Amino acid sequence: MGPTDVAIVVAALVVVAVAARRLWGSARGTRDCCSGAARDAAPARAPRPADTDPSHYPYETTLRVTGMTCERCAARVAAALDELGGTWAEIDLAAGTALVRSKDPLDVAAARAAVAAAGYGVA
Repeated sequence: MGPTDVAIVVAALVVVAVAARRLWGSARGTRDCCSGAARDAAPARAPRPADTDPSHYPYETTLRVTGMTCERCAARVAAALDELGGTWAEIDLAAGTALVRSKDPLDVAAARAAVAAAGYGVA
C-alpha cells in the first residue's frame, strides 16, 4: 500500500466518522439533521404572528412542501411563510403540508418563492 492509498483510506475514515457523528447526534436530538450543527436552546423559528385568531384570516391555502425532514425544517418553512405579511402558517411535518392562513388572497407565487428561499420546494 503506497502513500496515496493510505491518504485515501484516511480520508474515507474521516468522512465516515463525521457522518456517523452527525447521524448519532440527529438520532439523539443533540444535532440538527439539516446542517449537522449542535442544537442550541434557542427556538428554531421566529415568534408566531401576533394575531393568531383564525377568524381574522378568511383565506386558507394548503401547500405541499418538499424537503422537510425535521421540526427545524418545519420551523424554517413556517417562518418564511409568516414573513409574507398578513399570513399565519402552520406546518404538518408528517403530511408534508403547510396550511397558510391569510387576511388577503395568498399570492401563491410569492409563497413558493419564500419556501424556495428557505431551501425547500412546493409540489
